[in-house]
Amino acid sequence: MPSFRTESVSLHYDQYGARANPPVLLIHGLTCQSIHWPRPLIDRIADAGYRVATFDNRDAGLSTKLDHLDVGSIESVMADPGRIPPPYGLSDLARDAAALLDFLGQSGAHVIGFSMGGMIAQRLALDRPERVFSLTSIASSTSDPDLPGANREAFDAFVSTPPAGREAAIAHIANGWRVIGGGYYDSRRHGLARLAEAAYDRGYSATGAARQLLAILGAEPRGKALQALDVPALVIHGGDDPLVPLPAGERTAACLPNSRLAVFEHMGHDLPDPLLEDMADEIIRHLDSVQVQR
Repeated sequence: MPSFRTESVSLHYDQYGARANPPVLLIHGLTCQSIHWPRPLIDRIADAGYRVATFDNRDAGLSTKLDHLDVGSIESVMADPGRIPPPYGLSDLARDAAALLDFLGQSGAHVIGFSMGGMIAQRLALDRPERVFSLTSIASSTSDPDLPGANREAFDAFVSTPPAGREAAIAHIANGWRVIGGGYYDSRRHGLARLAEAAYDRGYSATGAARQLLAILGAEPRGKALQALDVPALVIHGGDDPLVPLPAGERTAACLPNSRLAVFEHMGHDLPDPLLEDMADEIIRHLDSVQVQR
């Protein structure tokens, strides 16, 4: 399985499409792995003439688990986020993404991020704007403190430590996706909940999730900084997102000067199959428009 080492971690990655095509980098969210990117979405982007790279963030999947950096459980992190400094932040995760581009021999890429991955993508665009040809932020936020918070039930269902035992843990993870997936599309049939078993066996880490969560909680607000960012941007958000409510996506689009907002009314915090074709169309239209301009 392909992987490479940065200065501090080993990262697993995958590639799709012809090597000579313009690069697209997909960055996923909290606890997520590269397998959580739906293959139909990847294939549509690759078939449109792009080279797609996905990877596991540190502390997830087949990438390095930093278990020597013990921050306690997810619940202890939430009970007292300031108890311990985050062992890494969004800028470190953005540097991981830039290191992958270096390893692949790419000066930059069209960067697409989901949830925490959208935060990482925003951070990469702010820290290394020359590496980001375009930005697509999906179901994400600027971390501005005045934004409405998550629905408590949804947050507790998803951001919590699974019980001991494989079957119980998988059921817990799948239920978390079901709850944050919203009320219209059942994630167990149409969304990322279906990958709970595969993801658990491949490399789920509750302690890694706690460290990733600290990176999110410790992130500086990005709204004001994004206002000065000159990058073509697409913001995709669900109108039924209980984990990162729609105002967070609206704020992201409002802050980015060169952006377009696409709202999928019935989408929760998920990538449901029935919407993938339309979502891919939005993304490809965005990427193609940037290619014409560059």
